[in-house]
Amino acid sequence: MTASDSPLATATDEPTPWALPPRAVLAEVGSSDAGLTADQARARLAEVGPNRLAPPARTPWWRRVLSQFDDVLIYILLVSAVLKAIVGDWIDFTVILAVAVINAAIGLIQEGRAEKALDGIRSMLSVHAQVRRDGAWTQIDADDLVPGDVVRVRSGDRVPADLRLLEGVNLRVDESALTGESVPASKSSDPVPAGAGVGDRSSMLFSGTLVSAGTGTGVVVETGETTEIGRIQTLISEVDSLETPLSRTLDAFGKKLAVLILVMAVVMVVIGRVVHGFDTPELISAAIGFAVAAVPEGLPALVTITLALGVQQMARRRAITRRLPAVETLGSVTTICSDKTGTLTKNEMTARTVRTAAHQYAVTGIGYAPDGEVDLAGSPASLAEHPDLRLLAEVMTLCNDARIVRSTGEGGSGTDGPGAPDDGAGDAPGWRLVGEPTEGALRTLGLKAGFDPTGWRRIALVPFESENKYMATLTQDPDGGLHVLVKGAPDRVLDRCATQTGADGEPEPLDRDLWYEQIDAIGAQGLRVLAAARTGAAPGRTTLAPEDVDEGLELVGLVGIVDPPRPEAVEAIAQCQDAGITVKMITGDHSGTALAIAREMGIVPAAGAEDGAPAPQVLTGAELEAMSTEELRAVVEDVDVYARTSPEHKIRIVSALQSRGQVVAMTGDGVNDAPALTQADVGVAMGIKGTEATKEAAEVVLADDNFATIERAVEEGRRIYDNLRKSVLFLLPTNGAQSLVILVAVLLGWALPLQPVQVLWINMVTAVTLSLALANERAEPDIMSRAPRDAKASILTAAYLRRVLLVSVLIGGATMAVYFIERDQGMSVPEAQTTAVTMLALGQLAYLFNCRFLDRSSITFAVLRGNRAVWYSAGALVALQAVFVYAPFMHSWFGSAPIGLREWGITLGLSVVVFLLVEAAKAFGRRQASAARSR
Repeated sequence: MTASDSPLATATDEPTPWALPPRAVLAEVGSSDAGLTADQARARLAEVGPNRLAPPARTPWWRRVLSQFDDVLIYILLVSAVLKAIVGDWIDFTVILAVAVINAAIGLIQEGRAEKALDGIRSMLSVHAQVRRDGAWTQIDADDLVPGDVVRVRSGDRVPADLRLLEGVNLRVDESALTGESVPASKSSDPVPAGAGVGDRSSMLFSGTLVSAGTGTGVVVETGETTEIGRIQTLISEVDSLETPLSRTLDAFGKKLAVLILVMAVVMVVIGRVVHGFDTPELISAAIGFAVAAVPEGLPALVTITLALGVQQMARRRAITRRLPAVETLGSVTTICSDKTGTLTKNEMTARTVRTAAHQYAVTGIGYAPDGEVDLAGSPASLAEHPDLRLLAEVMTLCNDARIVRSTGEGGSGTDGPGAPDDGAGDAPGWRLVGEPTEGALRTLGLKAGFDPTGWRRIALVPFESENKYMATLTQDPDGGLHVLVKGAPDRVLDRCATQTGADGEPEPLDRDLWYEQIDAIGAQGLRVLAAARTGAAPGRTTLAPEDVDEGLELVGLVGIVDPPRPEAVEAIAQCQDAGITVKMITGDHSGTALAIAREMGIVPAAGAEDGAPAPQVLTGAELEAMSTEELRAVVEDVDVYARTSPEHKIRIVSALQSRGQVVAMTGDGVNDAPALTQADVGVAMGIKGTEATKEAAEVVLADDNFATIERAVEEGRRIYDNLRKSVLFLLPTNGAQSLVILVAVLLGWALPLQPVQVLWINMVTAVTLSLALANERAEPDIMSRAPRDAKASILTAAYLRRVLLVSVLIGGATMAVYFIERDQGMSVPEAQTTAVTMLALGQLAYLFNCRFLDRSSITFAVLRGNRAVWYSAGALVALQAVFVYAPFMHSWFGSAPIGLREWGITLGLSVVVFLLVEAAKAFGRRQASAARSR
């Protein structure tokens, strides 16, 4: 049953059961209070299908394998291998083909993210459901639910399908995974406007959400893929995977290099044939040698291993990377779109302010831990000296069903308050909530104020109802006196009050204007406001009814509650802004709450809008809905707070930012965040409080759910990119020098100083040893004080390309020089070629020390310290080159031959010359850059 087929569809073809009365919904879906018959359910199941999310079509394994070879540089290697096979050179064929196969195997290991994301969402669906069939309640598989089924839920249940609530008792549902709301939503069977967003549809229960309190009965209106969670799955599957900045850069570089290689190979073949009269087999061998020399076949392995080392380093900093390219992409992020609840904030509701008729108290500390105090004018306020505060603490602590439990980290947890015995619950030392977040905040407030509930006993209760919006208890104090205690929404409580508590704890006339003013003032700070009231009760009373608290109460005071910012996140946001990274808050909370938190965290200025006509500081989901794509793109970079957003809105925001050239990281913990995480350049999920669907959709998972970890991950990403640039800058002159040797030899009609298989040897041995050493370099001092790099910019700037060309000429020239010197001295071709290969190896080793510092001078003792991997790699290179020179089996495979100390001394001396000339070029570049800045 599609949206347009649904009997609940309006003129806009969108089903809106939340806007219809319960009886009308039952009639529209062809059901009744007695539910469906078994025959009706079977017929509908055959029509609409099972209540589950369909698995996506999987890409065949052979197509996944072939996709790994879809790279222009790999094409050149494969063609080279085929040509070697045609001329019967099977050793070269095997070595070249092995390189391509190894690269493909590495790529295959990294696949499968989207499929796991969808599997994670499917796991959120309920396994069983209580349903009314043939007039009787029974338990069935949730897969068998159909529109029209009447289902009942209670506290602790996972909602099995999208339900229109028919009736509910004290029903509250945790929809944080779907809407981002940090507080369970109260549910009512009353209709709401048709245009209400997901978070405001109080008459609906959504598939996959959790019932936190109460009971309810509802009729199924959507199942499977047409549920709200099903729509999110569709959004995920429809999101196109984006190339990372690095993949775009390397792809563009590869295509340009491939064209250059082909053009130069053609020129080389034409000149060799026409000018010098080389025969065809010799030209084919030379062309293959040039192609193999010019192709940096070690580059894919270099990139993969560098990123893998970065993944390990990021894991030590509590950021677990699920896809290798995300490591580098983090380093180029320009905008971080963050969910509020649990990422920027603690996701632990906290009392921030207390207002009585006489005083304004401030509450210190954050979270459920009773660390903090209640202050008056900057000094701790004792309950003995402030009766009004004592009475408020009594009401908020005793008219409360939550418990704050201390966890020892050794399998133990305790009851409320310091010094309480342990009872067995936690993972790590700290405090946790058993109950609802709002009541937990009030319970912690009582602990901070110093109220001891020992000796108090509850006699009767009026539970919280969404219709009444208050809770009341009949409570006996330690002396036997009875009290009626009430807490709830300030307007409902204030309407029931006739007096207020004075500074001395005694009742005085009620000043309604004062309280209305204070309610507005606290609410304007983005705080949730709760009121406390009380009255006496006659001795011997044992019952309490709603009509008993309709009037005559004494208003004790107000409490402002908020999900507080993480202190370390505030500092991390400031560091991101220093690094040129914009932080935007995207949340399902109300705009006032979102703006207040954003101001407190420094995301938006504390003052109001600036001069001129800036974009609004807050954009709501409803306003987003009314905007065209072009209108959103025009303001998306200027708006830093988005409130009451849906999954579709988050995708639109991320897409609009990307259309403006931004590299976007998106954080989230709920299933509603999964589509936007998939759309973003880097999806970041919360490891502790995040849903499985969100973790599977993300590239990075934060082990500590902390925004500050994102900032550290960005820093690590920048370090990795710097090191990758150093590695590429180091690797390319190897290819440049080798291809230059072959090109010059053919163009001038000389004998080839290097064989193709020798070229491949030096390429791989330097890539596997020396270039990997640079992946362990430490971060540059200014790494988080510079602007994000341009994602479209090449990995190598023009200045670095000139350096690559210079080093290629230096090492290539030295290689040709030693070859012809050795030939003039009467050395055999294998011995001269072996000396040339050794020159390439030692020249690259000298250049490695140039590359440790991109622009700074390497003529310093610091170049010898700080990275032990450099020395391990240097030792490995020398050892491997010694095997190449002296091992007999290498002589057979690669055409090498033993050389003496004289040849080692010549190559080592020329390598030192190469090092010094490169340093001279770096010094010249520094002077030019300094002169440009001074202008």
